[in-house]
Amino acid sequence: MSKSLPYSIKDVDYDNAKFRHRSFSKVVTQNLLTGNLKRDCVSCSTGKFLFLILIFGVAYLVLAHSSSGGVVSNDQTIVNRVSYANSSFVDGAGKIKRFWRRPPRLPPRLSPDEKVSSNGAGQVLGNPDVVRSMWIARQQKVKEAFLHAWSGYKKFAMGRDELMPLSRQGVDGLGGLGATVVDALDTAMIMDLDEVVAEAGSWVAEHLSERIRSKGQVNLFETTIRVLGGLLSAYHLSGGENGMNITQAGPKPEVYLATAKDLADRLLSAFTTSPTAIPFSDVILHDKSAQPAPGGLSSTSEVSTVQLEFNYLSSVSGDQKYGLEAMKVMEHMKTLPKFEGLVPIYISPHSGEFNGENIRLGSRGDSYYEYLIKVWLQSGDSSNSNTSYLYEMYKEAMNGVRHRLVKKSIPNGLVFVGELPYGLNGAFSSKMDHLVCFLPGTLALGATKGLTKKQAMKNNMLNFEDLENLKLAEDLTKTCFEMYAVTSTGLAPEIAYFHTEDFSEEGHDGGNKSSEFVNDIIIRPADRHNLLRPETVESLFVLYRITEDPKYREWGWQIFEAFEKHTKVDTGGYCSLDDVTSVPPHRRDKMETFFLGETLKVEAAKFFTCNFSSL
Repeated sequence: MSKSLPYSIKDVDYDNAKFRHRSFSKVVTQNLLTGNLKRDCVSCSTGKFLFLILIFGVAYLVLAHSSSGGVVSNDQTIVNRVSYANSSFVDGAGKIKRFWRRPPRLPPRLSPDEKVSSNGAGQVLGNPDVVRSMWIARQQKVKEAFLHAWSGYKKFAMGRDELMPLSRQGVDGLGGLGATVVDALDTAMIMDLDEVVAEAGSWVAEHLSERIRSKGQVNLFETTIRVLGGLLSAYHLSGGENGMNITQAGPKPEVYLATAKDLADRLLSAFTTSPTAIPFSDVILHDKSAQPAPGGLSSTSEVSTVQLEFNYLSSVSGDQKYGLEAMKVMEHMKTLPKFEGLVPIYISPHSGEFNGENIRLGSRGDSYYEYLIKVWLQSGDSSNSNTSYLYEMYKEAMNGVRHRLVKKSIPNGLVFVGELPYGLNGAFSSKMDHLVCFLPGTLALGATKGLTKKQAMKNNMLNFEDLENLKLAEDLTKTCFEMYAVTSTGLAPEIAYFHTEDFSEEGHDGGNKSSEFVNDIIIRPADRHNLLRPETVESLFVLYRITEDPKYREWGWQIFEAFEKHTKVDTGGYCSLDDVTSVPPHRRDKMETFFLGETLKVEAAKFFTCNFSSL
């Protein structure tokens, strides 16, 4: 755990007290008790007698001074302070001047929690209506970015999985289910872009079912989170099963649900054909069969990151088979040995056991920890529910993270989460994937259970462990943002290393020499690419909603501006980058589906006022 802030509330109270005006009686009394006059007088018997007389005289002066004041207005108090300050220059000299002298004053200081960055819009000392208008304008900019991305996709790649914006064509890298269409659909709904909703919804109604019946191999995890999840979100947001009904565009909710059930029925073969509770990684859609990945192993994160979608489908369809199959994975993982709640990144569907010792919260490990708390919250946040074991697994894992994986960089003390590639008994690696930036938002959700920090504290919901996790969430969010700010482009690399007492590399900084943390963060040439990932902006969104601190919204806006500056393609769409440390950066010909489905969604959500739980 990181140490407490060096400048505390207690320090603030002390400094601000020094700034307050002291009354006449306090000035006299303090000088008498601390000055040489007291020490000289009490050294002899005559002096003691005179000292008593002096005390009675002071008491008389105090009474006379206090009785003449009465109630004074704030304005009069200010005038009196000014006059009093000026008098020290014109009235006093020698001992009298020293008697009346006032100690040097410090201006009032804000506590660290009250401090805000000077460049943030939410921190403007102006009219709240002006601030609100500015954020509405920024919200519109994010909507325009989504429309620009969609226009490029629609023009050059409609119905394909992803857009290649530089060569202006589409590519099917996710099984050919039109992943961008489905992944972007709920974002368009949230943004109230009915024209896009109608276009995407019509494509789903007319083409997706036929694609599902005819396509071959797809990845269980990727298809679940992008396509099945997109269909279920569209069902909810279009009013299905008492959902939000925020749009009238596109097909009826039942179309999305029917398509989701058809897809899920085929994906279930990954569970039902496996010899253990751990599903195979790949599914052949057209014949409802499944097979393991090359090498036979599944990713721990992939098999444990389908439960939210399958559980929700069971809830809205009334068919419990989807949730039952998916939850067998978590129930089985509960029984497996762990290392302070931490688990290796591979698991075998043949043996049902973890494989290897590599422990990390980056690729292949990340969303296992995320879904522990989110599936528990989805089930109703009850200690008596049959998913309470997930919360216990989550708490144990976060204790393990704090104990084993959290370190600080040098020279400036950024808090980061490293890796144990050879297990608990192996060497610690200061490598941190951008994917790890999911963790701050997850920690904050786990601490307050989705309420704001203010509400959770008012309801006495936060214990010491929750407060520790919330502090770690804020520290890690700072680090994730600095991974952006430290580069020449203002965009984060895929992977960063952190300078520690045990690890350093020269000549691999982010390029932004003005960054305070340029010597803390190491970016190797092979890791300098940016894929338009959403993890940091997702955590910024959650931290903003939970802490209500406007700096997180401002940081999100700075990241959005960097995306606009360096990844926007004039003919439509946005591209990935090869090297975030150089300007202009070399571009990659790829726009990931999650840029529309997640990155721009949470960028917009920071500026929208819709219900937190709906996102």
